[in-house]
Amino acid sequence: MQTNKKYLVFIALLLIAAMLPTGCGNATNGGNSQKSGNRLEAILDRGYIEVIMEPYFAPFEFIDPSKTGVEKYIGCDVEIAKAIAEDLGVELRIIPLEFSAVLAGITEGKYDLAISALGYTPARAENMEMSIGYYISEEGDGYGMLIREEDAGKYSDAASFANAVLVAQSGSLQEMFINTQIPEYKELKLVSASTDGYLMVSEGKADAAAVAIETANLYAEANPGVIVAQDFRFKEDGTTNSTRIGIPKGEVELKERIDAIITTLMEQGKIVEWYNEYASYAATLGI
Repeated sequence: MQTNKKYLVFIALLLIAAMLPTGCGNATNGGNSQKSGNRLEAILDRGYIEVIMEPYFAPFEFIDPSKTGVEKYIGCDVEIAKAIAEDLGVELRIIPLEFSAVLAGITEGKYDLAISALGYTPARAENMEMSIGYYISEEGDGYGMLIREEDAGKYSDAASFANAVLVAQSGSLQEMFINTQIPEYKELKLVSASTDGYLMVSEGKADAAAVAIETANLYAEANPGVIVAQDFRFKEDGTTNSTRIGIPKGEVELKERIDAIITTLMEQGKIVEWYNEYASYAATLGI
């Protein structure tokens, strides 16, 4: 009889334990049951989308000094971000960061989208989802070096930079090109913004800055004394010449939605229209 009582008590305790809330799963999710890998649903539920960019790369994203607040961020990429938010029916929140922080912020999943003139690289594709390409230079200028006018005939191939001080934006395609295609150089300096590299060449603190030629030409037109080296181009394999949006890894539904929005904007000719509009406006600002 005593044994039966102990058995009944044991069964009762098991039943009580089974009815208690587990707690652990809810604690890690803040009490929410949001599924991992469904950021699109989270964006729609919260009513806003966080877009990160480094706003010093005209005409994609730059600052209008005549404006304040969020309105000061303008450019082709900003218009794309606005179009995405409008399509999703949510508020747009632009968060300006240094370029290396843009890359880290999206690979670590801290933010929803990186719209910051991102080019494709295998490393980026491993660490983030990348949208379809949304802008390819009509002139096909690609990537090269910004130099001083007095050095116009000095740099003709990769070997000619052996004694040069080079500069590139940290984490950029340009840094990758230098590391893989320039066999020897005197020194490589890394900066947080591409415009800092342009300025270093202008001020004689560096001999050449690795650049996206189309954007560097805008700078050279507004800042006499520097030019793009005419006889040198970095070699591309066809994957790096289109601009894309960065999306946290595994967010396939969000990528599909972004790709659909980009496709529509491209079909409407909006992205080229915005690019040309802001290229002209940046020139008036001397950017």
